[in-house]
Amino acid sequence: MNLPLFPFADYWWLYLAFTGLVVVLLAIDLTFHRQERPISFRNAATWTAVWISLALAFSYALYLFTAAHYPPNVARQLSLEFLAGYVVEESLSVDNMFVFVLVFRYFAVPLRYQHKVLFYGVLGAMVFRGAFIAAGSALVRFEWVMILFGVFLIVTGIRMAVQKEQQLNPDDSLVIRWVRRFFPVTGELHGSRLLVTVNGIRHITPLMVVLLFLETTDLLFAVDSVPAVFGVTREPFVVYTSNVFAVLGLRAMFFLLAGAMDRFYVLRHGLALVLVFVGLKMVWLDHLYGGRFPIGVSLGIISAVIAASILLSLAFPKAVERAPAPPSMAAGRVVRPAVGLVFLLLSAIGFLYAAGPGQRLLPLPALDNLGAGTLYWAAACNLVCAVVLLGGAWPRTKA
Repeated sequence: MNLPLFPFADYWWLYLAFTGLVVVLLAIDLTFHRQERPISFRNAATWTAVWISLALAFSYALYLFTAAHYPPNVARQLSLEFLAGYVVEESLSVDNMFVFVLVFRYFAVPLRYQHKVLFYGVLGAMVFRGAFIAAGSALVRFEWVMILFGVFLIVTGIRMAVQKEQQLNPDDSLVIRWVRRFFPVTGELHGSRLLVTVNGIRHITPLMVVLLFLETTDLLFAVDSVPAVFGVTREPFVVYTSNVFAVLGLRAMFFLLAGAMDRFYVLRHGLALVLVFVGLKMVWLDHLYGGRFPIGVSLGIISAVIAASILLSLAFPKAVERAPAPPSMAAGRVVRPAVGLVFLLLSAIGFLYAAGPGQRLLPLPALDNLGAGTLYWAAACNLVCAVVLLGGAWPRTKA
């Protein structure tokens, strides 16, 4: 498994076909959101479920394609590696959302224009991450590079866990200062336009400044996230596809969770723990288990850490000021998060049981007969339900 199963030189058409699929999906997404209007919670929840379902369907298609070329155990391993990489990327992308929320608030970007900025941001992110993955694929052939990546992730995770949240000031960005030095910037927005002509001079709008800042921010996040995925798989095609699917679902999940980002304050520490675990896996655990730590156990641990972070955030919320709720809505605001917590708990149990640890702690023959694949699908569906319920359980607040 150290050598690529699908090297680019022989399977370039596979990469091309997947990129074509992504272009089609982006075109469909752009068609549905061509009007400049705020993205509703229901719309965001629907598209979040669509992107997660597509990622799960691709995992199964990857299993079938790999099984046609390699033994079934190799196909199962690769499919689980994709799921683990997708969960890691999707989880780390949540950290991006904290920055996105702050940037949009700082520049006072109206809700109806945010989707367009994120759409172009996704295009740039896929290009940059493709370059990172290509470079990483060439480097991970050397064992010392994997150890270096692992140490870097451990240090990054520890730093993320101990550092305090810093005040965001895009004006301090070198990129923003460089852009403003060489290009005139308009003082106000011009609809959703990125470039405008004023008095015969080409100007960039504040919306373009926001886009450039988000691109540079995502580039910095890719320095952490791409090595983290190489920690769970060394197959370049899996690294690329899991990154792309995570980025594709980032916009919908942003509008789904933007109003509740402050609630999930423990999640940052959970992400830090994930980075430390993946780093330890690259530096120590893989060698301890003869070259590869069980991917099913890795997926279970990562999913359990993320679920526990969300549960702790909701069980011990920060003190916030809330407007008094009407009596008729009080019961709904209690029931909805409670049901969401149940789905989240079921999701965590499903991931752990499918990965293996749950079977040893609580043997259930009826679940064993279902198979790991079915359990992963059920756990993922429960996770989608939990995200939808918990994401909409908190009131939206204006910046």
